[in-house]
Amino acid sequence: MSLLSNFLPSLFLLLIFPSFSFSATPCPLNITLLRHIGDGSRPSTTSDTQCHYILQALHLVQADYLHRTGLFVPPPNTSESCWTSFQSFIDEFQPNFNIRSSCGFQTSWISQGCMNITTKQEFEQQVSLPALQSLQSNCNVSLDNNAPCALCTAKRSEVLTSLTGVTVSNVSDCRSYTAIYAASLSDQFGPTNIGTAKCLFGLDFSSASGSSSNHRTIVIVLVTVFGFLGLLLLGGFWGYFRYKKKKSANSKETVIELGSALDNMNQSTTLIRFDFGEIKKATRNFARDNIIGSGGYGNVYKGLLNDGSEVAMKRFKNCSVAGDASFKHEVEVIASVRHVNLVALRGYCTATTNLEGHQRIIVTDLMENGSLYDHLFGSSKKKLSWPIRQKIALGTARGLAYLHYGAQPSIIHRDIKASNILLDEKFEAKVADFGLAKFNPEGMTHMSTRVAGTMGYVAPEYALYGQLTERSDVFSFGVLLLELLSGRKALETNEDGQPSAFSDLAWSLVRNNRAMDVVEDGMPESGTPEILEKYVLVAVLCSHPQLYARPTMDQVVKMLETDDEPMPSVVERPIPFISGRLDIEKSASSNSGQLCSPTGYQAYTLQLQNRRASTCNEEDEETSERVSNCVEAEGNSERVSNCKEEEGKSERGSVSKD
Repeated sequence: MSLLSNFLPSLFLLLIFPSFSFSATPCPLNITLLRHIGDGSRPSTTSDTQCHYILQALHLVQADYLHRTGLFVPPPNTSESCWTSFQSFIDEFQPNFNIRSSCGFQTSWISQGCMNITTKQEFEQQVSLPALQSLQSNCNVSLDNNAPCALCTAKRSEVLTSLTGVTVSNVSDCRSYTAIYAASLSDQFGPTNIGTAKCLFGLDFSSASGSSSNHRTIVIVLVTVFGFLGLLLLGGFWGYFRYKKKKSANSKETVIELGSALDNMNQSTTLIRFDFGEIKKATRNFARDNIIGSGGYGNVYKGLLNDGSEVAMKRFKNCSVAGDASFKHEVEVIASVRHVNLVALRGYCTATTNLEGHQRIIVTDLMENGSLYDHLFGSSKKKLSWPIRQKIALGTARGLAYLHYGAQPSIIHRDIKASNILLDEKFEAKVADFGLAKFNPEGMTHMSTRVAGTMGYVAPEYALYGQLTERSDVFSFGVLLLELLSGRKALETNEDGQPSAFSDLAWSLVRNNRAMDVVEDGMPESGTPEILEKYVLVAVLCSHPQLYARPTMDQVVKMLETDDEPMPSVVERPIPFISGRLDIEKSASSNSGQLCSPTGYQAYTLQLQNRRASTCNEEDEETSERVSNCVEAEGNSERVSNCKEEEGKSERGSVSKD
């Protein structure tokens, strides 16, 4: 009877309110806050990036939820209502776009995350106290400028090393947790702050407009006005230079310092825009004896600034205003990251002179010990000791791990090789030359792009299919680590004069229990056989031709620096990959014009002997075309590009000191 008395009222409610549901649980996430950030504006997206931005917007809402409640994710029984609320918000801007089906998200994932951590307290217990305090002090500030943003990002990377567990889904992984936690720290600079949203989640609410029609009208008017003024200005410049040329053929040099899209990065306290006069003074007018390197893009000069500090100045050749897009890309990449194992950018210079044409120059810290290529394959007779080699291997791995998992968005270098690993006075490794680097939006498994890189270092799936992932860099690192351990080049010539990959030989030796045969004989202060063999196994794993068999750079760092880290087994290689990998790279080189000679750069010299030519053209489909002709030589060799500078040499991809 009591059961019937309880059932009848419930039945009565259902009859009166058919839509009433006892299971409907409201979503605790405040989705509506996205309407108020940046005065109602929203970041612009494309079909390729909309899922990425939707995911970042969800992380921003989770940061607000963590700030209010101390919880990272909503309860499981609210998953459906949260997706429904978020879908309603998205429908306002993009109707008929289903988040879950279009982006591949499952309903339960919104309530799941890193290592099953749900509360702020559980997160803090997983992280060491020094790393947590450092994150709190460096991220609880205004992140509007590049310098504090880069510092906060670096501290997030340190915290991420403590989160080694499993992520249930791809909605809130461990890397996202560090951003959500950092954004929730401050009342003043919380997730709704424009600078915080841009730095930690890549959402630029400052660049959008509240009214698209008004914005379009303003743009049309401004383009018309400035186009007319630009024509007048061009006519004035043409008339002025024609007058100056007629007035005196030997007139003094005229320098026009150009405004650039890079100027908006000058808010950083560390990035300096040098004028061309300072550059010429620092290099003694680009004196020949100040050249410390040459490569595919120009020369590298040693410079002395007014404050007495020594720097390296990378001067590009064949410059034109049209090529500033690729230059801007490299400066953006270097300026966006800060890590002890990445080359530090001091500043840049763009200018046009009537005598020397358009100039583009990057200014970086001077690396006293040159590049790894110098020490392994240069004229130096002294072999590197094992402690130094181990230090270089670990530093390079940590730098790459930061690019892949610490930078926001992640960065794929695409050209890891011995000549791009620079060494400071303490032989600390610095990853350099970001001219081919690619930003990898979070949530994307891979990118399809034209092949670029250096013969012998390019991963097979990238050379064959143009499929670029972080593990493409892992392959290049594996080849580099084999060179570091063996003192032998990535590509060697056999008795028949045909090139062969040393990574294939190393794999065969490991499979035959002869891993120590890979290590260079006579290495000073040689390490224990156990450590050396572990490094050889890591190198062979990283350089495996199949992508799935390679570890991530985070896993590589742990294997190299932890004695008890378990080593995965060496996976068999398929025969087609072994026999055809070099043919794949040669084919990619001839079809796309992307792969360069593996020689790297060598120290500048005036002597050329036993020269052997190998030409490559480099271009990137998302930046302006960059073309250089590389000449490879055995013994005393150098890489020369057809440039219009008086030295006739080209620049190498790394920086060293005489």
